[in-house]
Amino acid sequence: MELYTFSLQIFLTTCLIFHVSVAILAIEDESDLDTYIVHLEPSDGKAFTHSEELESWYNSFLSLGGKTRIVHTYKNVMKGFAAKLSPHEVQMIQEYEGFVHARRERKLALQTTHSTNFLGLHPDFGLWKHSNYGEGVIIGVVDTGIFPNHPSFNDQEMPPPPPKWKGKCDFNFTACNNKLIGARYFTSGHGTPLDDDGHGTHTTSTAAGSFVPRASSFGQANGIAAGVAPRAHLAVYKVCFDRSYCSESDVLAAMDAAIEDGVDVLSLSLGWHPEAPFPFNAVALGAYSAIQKGIFVSCAATNQGPSHGTLANVAPWILTVGASTIDRKFKVTTVFGNKMEIEGEAVIQPNNFSQNFLPLVHPGKSSLDPNARFCTSLSGVDVEGKIVVCEQSEAFAVAIGRVEEAGGAGVILINQLTRGVTKLLEYLLLPTIQISYSDGLRIKSYINSTSEPVAKLSFQRTVIGDDHAPSVAFFSSRGPSTQSPGILKPDIIGPGVNILAAWPVSLEGNELRFLLGSGTSMACPHLSGVAALIKSVHQNWSPAAIKSAIMTTADTVNLANNPIEDQTLSPADFFATGAGQVNPSKAAEPGLVYDVEPDDYIPYLCGLQYTDREVGIITQQKVNCSRVSSIPELQLNYPSFSIIFGSRVQTCTRTVINVGEPNSSYVVKISAPPGVDVAVKPNKLDFSKLKQKLTYELTFTRQLLNASNSNFTQGFLTWTSSKHLVRSPIVALMDDWEVIGNV
Repeated sequence: MELYTFSLQIFLTTCLIFHVSVAILAIEDESDLDTYIVHLEPSDGKAFTHSEELESWYNSFLSLGGKTRIVHTYKNVMKGFAAKLSPHEVQMIQEYEGFVHARRERKLALQTTHSTNFLGLHPDFGLWKHSNYGEGVIIGVVDTGIFPNHPSFNDQEMPPPPPKWKGKCDFNFTACNNKLIGARYFTSGHGTPLDDDGHGTHTTSTAAGSFVPRASSFGQANGIAAGVAPRAHLAVYKVCFDRSYCSESDVLAAMDAAIEDGVDVLSLSLGWHPEAPFPFNAVALGAYSAIQKGIFVSCAATNQGPSHGTLANVAPWILTVGASTIDRKFKVTTVFGNKMEIEGEAVIQPNNFSQNFLPLVHPGKSSLDPNARFCTSLSGVDVEGKIVVCEQSEAFAVAIGRVEEAGGAGVILINQLTRGVTKLLEYLLLPTIQISYSDGLRIKSYINSTSEPVAKLSFQRTVIGDDHAPSVAFFSSRGPSTQSPGILKPDIIGPGVNILAAWPVSLEGNELRFLLGSGTSMACPHLSGVAALIKSVHQNWSPAAIKSAIMTTADTVNLANNPIEDQTLSPADFFATGAGQVNPSKAAEPGLVYDVEPDDYIPYLCGLQYTDREVGIITQQKVNCSRVSSIPELQLNYPSFSIIFGSRVQTCTRTVINVGEPNSSYVVKISAPPGVDVAVKPNKLDFSKLKQKLTYELTFTRQLLNASNSNFTQGFLTWTSSKHLVRSPIVALMDDWEVIGNV
C-alpha cells in the first residue's frame, strides 16, 4: 500500500488543551517517516461530546500550518490517531499529557456454491425461510473493496436499509443500492472502494450475495449462487489493495467507521503473524469496541496450518474461523496400466481428451536434475504426447507451462506432504489433475515397477457426495492460542476450500464472473452470514450469545458419521476444529447459551497479567487490576474449556441462559479427556422460564497415572434435554507441555 506523502518542513503548533509547546524538526527524508498508531487518554476522564472537539485535541499533537500529518483519527475503536512520524517525533510526543502508547503499524495479509446447501440452507423452508434470508441485518466486510455491478449485488426485491444506517457510498458513480448500502475506502493513495484484487468481491458475495442463477466456472459447479444471508444488506470497507498489504491503521479506521455507520456483523478475512498481544492488535481492539455496541465480529483463523500454535485473531470476543471442505468434487479418474484407479480433481476439464492409454513419465525418475521432479526443469526428458507426473512446488504454474511448451498431453500434479488430501484447485489450461500426496506415492511406485507405464484420464465433471466432508483443510491455522492458551481456539470451522463466489472479471471471456477460491478468508464470511441469519431471528441476542449458539450446536462428525478428519484423513484434534463444523439451522435453536458481557472480559484481561494501562487501551476506560477480582482464563464464561494443568486440580463455573422451552430439564453427559477426571455439580439443570440463568461447577483432576502419552487430550461436556443437545469441547493441556513454541 502506498504511503501518504507530505511536505518536508513540519512544525508542531501550540498544544491548546495541555499548554505544551514543542518544535518538531524538519524532516529531510520522507523515508524517515512511518505510520504510528498513537493511543491517548484524556486527563481527568474528560469526555468529548463533539467529534470536532475530539479531532481538535488529536490535531494539537501534530500539525503543519493547518495541514496535519494525521492519517486517521479514531472515535470508537480507541482514543487516538494514526500519523506519519519519525522516531524522534514519537519520542517527543511521549512527554505530552494524555499520551499512552505509540507503535509502528503492522501490515496484515488477506487469508482467501453448493456450500449453502452443504450447510443445510434451503429455499422455502428451514432457517433461510425463518430468518427471511437475513433481511434487515447489515454485514460490514473489511477487505479489498467490491466490484459493485456484479449480479451478486443486485437489489431486486431488497428493502431499503434500516433507519439506523448512517453510512455512505464513496463511489463516484451510481453503484450503491438497497443491497450494497455502503462502500468506503481507507487505503492510502487508492481513492476508491473499487476492488482491484477480487478477494473482497469474493468474500462479500460469500457472506450475503444475492441469488444468481446459472452460475458456474468453466462448466463446473453449475447452479444458483447465493451468499449465506442473501437478503442481508452489505457495507464494504476497503483497507487492502493487494493480498499482502493491508495497513493496520486503515483496518482500525474502517472498523471505527463501521461501528459509527451501524453495521450488525463485521467480517474480516485478514490477519498477521506472529499474533500481537491484544492491547497492540488492531483487530482485537476494533472488535472489542464493536462488541460493546452489540456488533458480532467474525475473523479468519489465517492460513498458517497445519502446524500447531499458528492462529491469529484469537481474542475471546472474536469468532475465530478455520476452514473445512465441502462434499463437492470436480472429479477426474486416472486408470493405469496395472488397472489401478486414482481419483483426482481438475477445474478445467476438456470435452475431447483422448480416451486411450497414453505414455506416463515422471521427470524426477529419469533426470539427475533435482528440479526435474517438480517439472520446472525438463532437460533431457521427452514429454511430448505423454501424461507427465509433476510434484507440486511454489513454481507449479511455471512447471505446467514448460510441460505444455514441450508438447505434454496432460499433467498429474502431486500434492506436497503437508497438504495431504486437501486440493486447492488451480485454473490451468493444460489438462492438469491434482491428487493427494499418498496417491502420488502409489503412482510413483507404479512407474518404478514397469518399463512402459501408461495411463488414461476420465473427466467426470462435478460430483456431489464426498463422505469425508467436512474435513479440515491443511492450511487452516491451528491452536493453541499463543496469546491466551486457556481459551480454546479456533472456535469453529466452515466451508473454505474451492468455494464458488463472485469475481470482478470473467476468466472465460463471457458473462460468467465466478471463481473458485480457498482459504480461511472464504470460511470467515460463511460464519458472518450465519451470524446474520441468527441475528435476524434473535435480534436481542448479544454477540457472545450468538457465538455460543454457533459453537454448542456444531457438528463433530463427517457425512460418513465418523469424527471430522484432517488433511491426513486422521481424526482432527480440537486445535484444528474448535467446537466443530457450523450447523446454521441448529445454531438458531441452541436451547442454552453462554453469555459474556463486555465488562466481563476485564477480570480475564487482568488475569492475563496485562497492566492497568494495557487493559485500559482495550476497554477505553480506567482499570485498576488490583481492585478487580482477576480470573483465570478457564473461569471466563466461554462455550468451550481449555485446561492447563499447572496444578493437579482445576475448578471453574459456567452460567447458562435458557433460550429454548420455558419448562425444560437438561442432564449432563461427560466424555472426559483421557487422563482427566471431570466432575459436574449439579448434574441436572431444571428451568422454569425463558431467560432463566443457572450456574454449574466443574472440577478437572489430572490422574496421577496419566492414561495418555499425549501432550494434550480432549473430550466433551454435553447438556441434553428432550429437544436440544448443548455440547462444549474440552481440551486438557498437560503441565509438562511447552504450550508456546513446542506445539
